[in-house]
Amino acid sequence: MDFAPSPRAQEHLERVDAFIREEIEPREEAHLRETLAMREGAFVVPPLVDELKRKAQAAGLWNLFLPHPAEVPGVPAELAGPGLRNAEYAVLAERMGRTQLAPEVMNCNAPDTGNMEVLLAFGSPEQQERWLAPLLRGEIRSAFCMTEPDVASSDATNMQATAIVDGDEIVLNGRKWWSTGIGHPDCEVLIFMGLTDPEAHRYGQHSMVLVPRDTPGVTVERMLPTMGFLDAPGGHGEVSFTDVRLPLSAVIGTPGGAFGIAQARLGPGRVHHCMRLIGLAELALEHACRRATTRVAFGKPLANLGGNRERIADARMKIDQARLLVLHAAWLLDTQGLQGALGAVSQIKVVVPNMAQEVIDMAIQLHGGGGLSDDFPLAGAWTNARALRLADGPDEVHRGVVARLELARYKDAAEAAR
Repeated sequence: MDFAPSPRAQEHLERVDAFIREEIEPREEAHLRETLAMREGAFVVPPLVDELKRKAQAAGLWNLFLPHPAEVPGVPAELAGPGLRNAEYAVLAERMGRTQLAPEVMNCNAPDTGNMEVLLAFGSPEQQERWLAPLLRGEIRSAFCMTEPDVASSDATNMQATAIVDGDEIVLNGRKWWSTGIGHPDCEVLIFMGLTDPEAHRYGQHSMVLVPRDTPGVTVERMLPTMGFLDAPGGHGEVSFTDVRLPLSAVIGTPGGAFGIAQARLGPGRVHHCMRLIGLAELALEHACRRATTRVAFGKPLANLGGNRERIADARMKIDQARLLVLHAAWLLDTQGLQGALGAVSQIKVVVPNMAQEVIDMAIQLHGGGGLSDDFPLAGAWTNARALRLADGPDEVHRGVVARLELARYKDAAEAAR
């Protein structure tokens, strides 16, 4: 594979970079301070976000994550995305990852990206018209409800929440948490995953259901802080579903088809997460280098004390290694699909958050007490990296996938030799 950005990706990267430098970075610190001051029950969308969204739309920097243009009634062609491949979008995601605002104002933010991909690939025409079109236009936001508080959600077959077919309706009961985006004032729809048929094959037991946010029986019990950050205005919530009744037309695909949909959703999303984290690690390394060359202790710049040069060198090498691994995974997704990229996607999901956490931690150490404060973006960056070692599957699950695929090669060879 060629690791150089394609001409199309390079052209979009230059435009994304210019937009971030000119429109976002000069105003982001004030925006972050405003969102950090928000308290539960008082989440609002700062006017700056809508202003920047309009500018991003006008600049053609919208829905860049979609691997093919979305042909959805009611969505103008200029908002349907340029149809970049995963490897092409990856370089844009890295640049966006250096700033909290860029993914949101370009309509490339999770969980909306994954939810839009699900609706584009598996949604009925009616579901696409009702939910996908306004998501693509940036008029509403969404949430994804899968993880549960009372079971080990790293194994989705443990799921206790139910989605039971009752005649021409489906009835939802259960409790979810870490439902990202549920606190956003514009959140209008949730994707709920629940157990439909416990007697079916383990990968055919669950269903995904579209739930309007205002459906009776849906209650946001609380917003969950992540290492002290509420992550306003979207946040992460604990949500209860009590006898929530919806027509069967709210099921995405067919009852029992959730596992295949979930895997399709998570593959590209893990590439997006990892490339944004690489951008965040690059930002942390820049802060570390500036600090190391300008801060003096014991008569020397910090760069000349305590092995800091080696730490900076290691950070550079680890970031570059991780980037190559993610670009390879994105290329495999483009050329071989999810099954061909399965091992590579699991590898990046382990390697990149751990790398980012280590690099950001080094930058925090060089900043002393300031690194723990909100005067620098490092504390929030570290929290993001730490959380992503759990989100979309914990490290241990992905290591298990990599080991299973690796050992299978030797098992097949041994059986062939008999």
